[in-house]
Amino acid sequence: MFSRLQLLSFLLLGFGLSSLMGAPAGRPNILWLSAEDHGPHLGCYGDKYANTPNLDAFAKKSLLYLNAISTAPVCAPARTTIICGMYAPSLGAHHMRSQAAKPDWLKFYPEFLREAGYYCTNNSKTDYNIEHNIRQIWDESSGKAHYRKRKKGQPFFAIFNQTCTHESRIRAREAKTRHDPAAAPIPPYHPDIPVVRNNWAQYYDRLTQMDDWFGAHLRALDEGGLSEDTIVIFWADHGSGMPRGKRYAGWSGLHVPMIVHIPEKWKHLRPPEYKSGSTSDRLVGFVDLGATTLSLAGIKPAPFQQGKAFLGKYVTEKPEYSFGFRGRMDERPDCSRTVIDGKYVYIRNFMPHLPHGQTLHYQMETQTTRLWRRLYRQGKLNKVQSAFWEKKQPEELYDISRDPHETKNLAGDPAHRKQLLAMREALYDNLAATFDVALLPEGMFHDAAKEHGITPADLTRKKDFYSVPEIRKAADLLLQPDLKAGQVAQMLKAKLPSQRYWAALTCLYLGEHLTQTLSRELAQLLNDSSRSVQIAAAEALATYPLDEKQRSAAIESLLGNSDPTASSAYHAVAALNALDHQPQSILKPLKERILKLPTRDPNVPGRPNGYAGRMHKHIATPIPDYFSWEKQ
Repeated sequence: MFSRLQLLSFLLLGFGLSSLMGAPAGRPNILWLSAEDHGPHLGCYGDKYANTPNLDAFAKKSLLYLNAISTAPVCAPARTTIICGMYAPSLGAHHMRSQAAKPDWLKFYPEFLREAGYYCTNNSKTDYNIEHNIRQIWDESSGKAHYRKRKKGQPFFAIFNQTCTHESRIRAREAKTRHDPAAAPIPPYHPDIPVVRNNWAQYYDRLTQMDDWFGAHLRALDEGGLSEDTIVIFWADHGSGMPRGKRYAGWSGLHVPMIVHIPEKWKHLRPPEYKSGSTSDRLVGFVDLGATTLSLAGIKPAPFQQGKAFLGKYVTEKPEYSFGFRGRMDERPDCSRTVIDGKYVYIRNFMPHLPHGQTLHYQMETQTTRLWRRLYRQGKLNKVQSAFWEKKQPEELYDISRDPHETKNLAGDPAHRKQLLAMREALYDNLAATFDVALLPEGMFHDAAKEHGITPADLTRKKDFYSVPEIRKAADLLLQPDLKAGQVAQMLKAKLPSQRYWAALTCLYLGEHLTQTLSRELAQLLNDSSRSVQIAAAEALATYPLDEKQRSAAIESLLGNSDPTASSAYHAVAALNALDHQPQSILKPLKERILKLPTRDPNVPGRPNGYAGRMHKHIATPIPDYFSWEKQ
């Protein structure tokens, strides 16, 4: 016979056990294995040229995501989005190698994990575009960081990043490759020449090397007896390092592999569609990783986080759209936003006077990039291969279910008009909902943030300053089918400097007739209160002047703004780009003056402060179509 106290103890024990039957005690370990600069070019994604046995085997017992995107097509903005759990443009941190001030309310997701008792390590890439204290984020972030250093019984969250697939590792001259270059699957936008085939073969060799690294990490889990306690997530940080992969705002730049394994012990954290060896068509992006990791740890995502958990306790409904972005790429300004629904990819190019294939020093080191550009300049490419080097369309729409390489722009097709308009509105809804700073050029939002004494993130949350619907009236001038010069003139005189800026760029894109028709209004903007507006108006007038006097005034405005100590590092890069866009007959006589200008701004952090100097190199010695070794 049991006493009342014993009986009560058994009942309580039974209740406790039954309440825990659906969920094991403690928290799972979480391991991220990430690789650089590669898309889903893996056997498990149906790529027959790839040799990736470890990832293929892993996928057979895991959940593979078919529609994962990096949110940004280059490392720093993508990794900034991950660490913040927010779209980087919401913080003014979306330009490559920038550094935005951190708002007081922002907290990085590993901080939540550490507070919950996790040992958090990063091995070892950071590349964050926002002010941070690395010791506050991670228990350790270095090439020696490892979950083995945690306390006994302590759950861990660990990242290991592999760099062997990086863009810089596929540039060997006439490399001897394991993959046969003759069998390489060349996308239709690339010229089919031996150098291109060799670069692609090198890329696939690196994927095999990465796969070996991945397999070694899984074996280490097994040998440590951790496999059943550890959720493993594999991903790559953006599209391939081949040109029109990395840095491209479309599918080939954003689409990445993502494979998730949740052991049986933690099956209650699996999403509804999880089955071993299955696939998910859910739209997921890097903006979702922070919220998802907290959800796996049983932590409710913070209200400021813009990502949606796709795993764990707080898993959300499948979204209708996924969003991406592109800003300045190194020394070349740009602005594009992307909407994806799983079938269509919509790209809104806010600076369509620029081509997708801008001449970046770093990207041009890849043989494919330079030789591709050479063939374009020689007129030896077809329409699909030439598109990368020509000025963009303001809108692009691709049906990737039929056109996975995005070669046929459907934006002007009446049969797809409804789809285009729906995705356009979804884009602007997201800009407003996430306080995306897309509609402000880099120099303008930094100037305004400094003037108001607040961070860029707090700036865009000031409704009296940043109104997406109001600025859109100017940014969308290019989309109006029957645009009149009077409408543009009205915006050139608008109250908001951002409206004047986009109206000036409208003139630049639409060309000589509109620019010369509105030359008086544009000339007045050379003395605008906003340097961003000055630069946009000056480039339009320098490119399409009424006379040499007008061109001279525009050039002087650009030269003045090219001095970062007089304007800022951000304005200097924009102005130097505008000068670099001029023909050599105009630019050559100016070189001596340009090269005497300072290249650094003492008031700007180091990350974005080297690009004026990079532009000096472009202007002093334009990158040739040929490599030095070709002339030997």
